[in-house]
Amino acid sequence: MSNDEFRAAMSRLAAGVCLITAHEPPLTPAGPDGEDVGMTATAFMSVSLDPPLVLVSLREGSRMDDLLAEQPLWAVSVLADHQVQVASRFSMKNRISDRLLFADLPYGRGEVSGAPLLTGALATLECRTENRVEAGDHTLVIGRVLTAALPSPDSPPLTYFRGRYRHLAP
Repeated sequence: MSNDEFRAAMSRLAAGVCLITAHEPPLTPAGPDGEDVGMTATAFMSVSLDPPLVLVSLREGSRMDDLLAEQPLWAVSVLADHQVQVASRFSMKNRISDRLLFADLPYGRGEVSGAPLLTGALATLECRTENRVEAGDHTLVIGRVLTAALPSPDSPPLTYFRGRYRHLAP
């Protein structure tokens, strides 16, 4: 089986779309403020109810993978279908600065994680990393959910299917 065959088969699995965020702390206590980091994820799932655990798959060596190896607190915004531009923005390859990506987005900060939580998301979660598992060219990060909120629970979800963002029919 080739990579293309595997990719084509997995593209037939519809997935919800999330924005994973974390706040990178300053390098030194007296230095400039830290920076917000974000990435679009479709490989996100609930793992356990008791305790409440979720899992996100991160490309090994990505900025988010490297940050979550050091920073145990992170957040998830489950995207609504009107947030397709957010998903596209944070999935860009070789981007220059996450600071610019957050510049005009409406968001609040998680009280526990300090990470951005998008206004208008279907749900938001704040998590603490419980475990990291190397899996091929990805790292599976399992996080304990510390807070959960439903900012816009009645909006339709944004989904990803066959390589494109999709809207569910009403």
